[in-house]
Amino acid sequence: MTPQVAHPMVKLQRQVRSLIDSKLLKPSDSIWKIALLYGDEWAYWKQELLSFEFTMQDPVSELLSVDAWDEENAE
Repeated sequence: MTPQVAHPMVKLQRQVRSLIDSKLLKPSDSIWKIALLYGDEWAYWKQELLSFEFTMQDPVSELLSVDAWDEENAE
């Protein structure tokens, strides 16, 4: 049995949830605010978010509400 590897977006969701728990972000903040905290990694995450049809103005809560990341619907 091979262990399942979590989708990279699951990792981002966990990190964003942690930022909200730490009061660094609010669920109502726009996704673009994540860029301020990710620096050099932001270009990668922005492309991932755009491929899942998020806009940078969407609230962070939209990102956290996704239950499953389906690659087939991402492109």
